[in-house]
Amino acid sequence: MRTVLLTGFEPFDQDTVNPSWEAVRLLDGNLHDDIRIVARQLPCTFSGAPGQLQQLLEEFEPELVIAVGLGPGRTDICIERVAININDARIADNLGYQPIDTPVVAQGPAAYFSTLPLKAMVRAIKAAGIPASVSHTAGTFVCNQVFYYLQHALAGAGVRSGFIHVPPLPQQAVETGGPSMALATQVEGLRIAVITALNTGHDVLESGGQIS
Repeated sequence: MRTVLLTGFEPFDQDTVNPSWEAVRLLDGNLHDDIRIVARQLPCTFSGAPGQLQQLLEEFEPELVIAVGLGPGRTDICIERVAININDARIADNLGYQPIDTPVVAQGPAAYFSTLPLKAMVRAIKAAGIPASVSHTAGTFVCNQVFYYLQHALAGAGVRSGFIHVPPLPQQAVETGGPSMALATQVEGLRIAVITALNTGHDVLESGGQIS
């Protein structure tokens, strides 16, 4: 059985729902006879998320890990390319902590790249009629922290891993007036992303303008 670990976040910043968790939890279970998806929720806290992620990596020993987070203002499924070694929070996390210009990992590399086949995943998601793109900024909040820590923890392990931002849900957009994406669409986009990541040996060579 091939194990895929998907993580989403608890609600934050006064929201009552987080689409990243709502989407990944619906994928929990057997995707095919030989693929098991394990979906787990991470706290939206700088102090708690990395340790919980590490425990999940040790418990399940997955061959693919995709962390998912809410991207306020995003219009499509954004597959992140790079995580940077900095925490610089515009708002406090769920424990009231707001780090400014601190490293994710002391003396760690300045950045890590995703090891997912980003462009192949975007192409497959878009082929299903779902908006998707490669993104070059995961921000500097807990999403980026988790992305960076994930790549740091798995560096050299041969386990594919990365991060995806999803848009707000329609009910969230009613309050903010911003873009949104239906939950069912997000779930299908993530399902396609997982299958593509598992079945793609080498990423496609397409220009950013063609797929983003």
